[in-house]
Amino acid sequence: MIDLLKRHSSLALLLMLTGAAVGCGSGDDGAKPGDEDDLTSVTARERSMTFDGYVYVEANASDSTILSEIKRQNKSAFGALRTAQISANNRELSEVDSKTFVKEKVEIVDPKNPAAAGQSVLRVRYRYTDRALVPKSMAKRGAVSLALLAGDYQSQSKRILQECTENTSHDQEFEGSIWYVFNPSLSECKDAIEAEETAIEQGRTGLGEDQILESEYDRLYIPVTIKLESTKTTSGKTYPEYDRLWKGGVQPGKVVVGMVSGVMADWAAGEKPELYKDVGYHMFFEQMQEIERTYPNLELVDTEGADLTTFTANGKTASGVTFANLMSWELDGSGFPSNFSSASDRDALRKVAADKLAKHWLSFEQPVSVKIGSAAAQDVTIVINAYYGAETSDAPHRRALQTSDIVIYNGHSYIGFGPLDPSRYSASDFPDSYQIFFFNSCVSFNYYEKDFFKMHPGSTADLDMVTNGLESWVDGSGPAVGRFVGALLNGKQMSYKDLLVETAKGAPSTDQGIDALRVVDGEVDNQFKPSSTKIVVTPK
Repeated sequence: MIDLLKRHSSLALLLMLTGAAVGCGSGDDGAKPGDEDDLTSVTARERSMTFDGYVYVEANASDSTILSEIKRQNKSAFGALRTAQISANNRELSEVDSKTFVKEKVEIVDPKNPAAAGQSVLRVRYRYTDRALVPKSMAKRGAVSLALLAGDYQSQSKRILQECTENTSHDQEFEGSIWYVFNPSLSECKDAIEAEETAIEQGRTGLGEDQILESEYDRLYIPVTIKLESTKTTSGKTYPEYDRLWKGGVQPGKVVVGMVSGVMADWAAGEKPELYKDVGYHMFFEQMQEIERTYPNLELVDTEGADLTTFTANGKTASGVTFANLMSWELDGSGFPSNFSSASDRDALRKVAADKLAKHWLSFEQPVSVKIGSAAAQDVTIVINAYYGAETSDAPHRRALQTSDIVIYNGHSYIGFGPLDPSRYSASDFPDSYQIFFFNSCVSFNYYEKDFFKMHPGSTADLDMVTNGLESWVDGSGPAVGRFVGALLNGKQMSYKDLLVETAKGAPSTDQGIDALRVVDGEVDNQFKPSSTKIVVTPK
């Protein structure tokens, strides 16, 4: 493959102005791996990210039309960055400053007759700036060469699937949102970009800078260079506001955890398995198992009217069932009643149990004594409200947000348009107290983090958020969120960094890191320090 950084003068000038390049070069901004402990993450590093792009629009296009075109183009930057293991903070990179627009009148001309009058259009250049997360392995990268999709690229989704995705079944499921899986880092995609560039370059011979080809106006790929620069956040360990949590927020004398577990079937493929076969159901029990490692006497006190003590399947009845029994059936394949001896009977029993449990809130309680500083010890009840079966309805999420001090979601993001879409909520959906959100779903750093901080009445003063920069793993997700809750409430008052380390234990290891670039935000203005405020938590 020829060096894509080599251009004839006219195209080279265009790329220089837009900051674009397609080569695989990288820069060194002087940062060294591990030198940024000020970011509360185990695997991520924070960067200021900029790139320059351009769009073609009609000659009389309004700024709103221009913004619409740029937002559509920048959606593809989301996919390009995601597949390069970089996460931007602004939702789908939609926040573009119109003050950066540079409008240039150009003419679409026939290269065989360049002197003839052509169609007048606008080329609008813009600069995009954002906060970004990169993996520690990219800590010394100052630039990454990628590309954007141009124009009505969705109409060319099949071409993009072939040229700029691995064309797996997963990619094919997202053909209707091709921007999500666009991967300009693939060698085949680089070849396609190069071929398009070369054809345009050769066709431009003899044209001026204010003249473009029809093939330029209709091009599919726009090369860009993503510039990454170090940023400074805060220094030292940060902690949850433990003293505020243990004093009670949404309910006096209680610490309330709202845990929403989603159906984990492949929604993009339209899968609809039996609930007892869904891996999310298994993860629900694994999260509770992890919490019970911290509080083994956690008691199920309410099932929202669902009778989880008696089940009938295949003409047989199981009575006196406990939550521990349900957990054993799912996690160990043991503890079944003696009259459910065959595999088919046990599967039938598991099915009716899952169908009864799903979409009901189960409330667990653990009383503890809490002594904060020199104050007298107080009785506090830890309340775990757990829900399995969340899909596209926002009802369980709204209840968790409104009634919990700690909100946990483990499930699909539905590429940002699912039940946690910030557009579905307002400030009235949050209590006037301190909260911690942990959204363990794909790319939650982009979809939710910034918007929820804007929406929450107390912003960062009353909200800490734990989000993932990249696609999170289903396998191990239940134990991960369970470990987070257990470690948060175990009385050791662990720092956020230590909580993330605990959460990631035993999780799958991938190139993106064991925790999908998981970060904590909103914690920099927290006041609690265990060295100045001692808290003693004693189970009762």
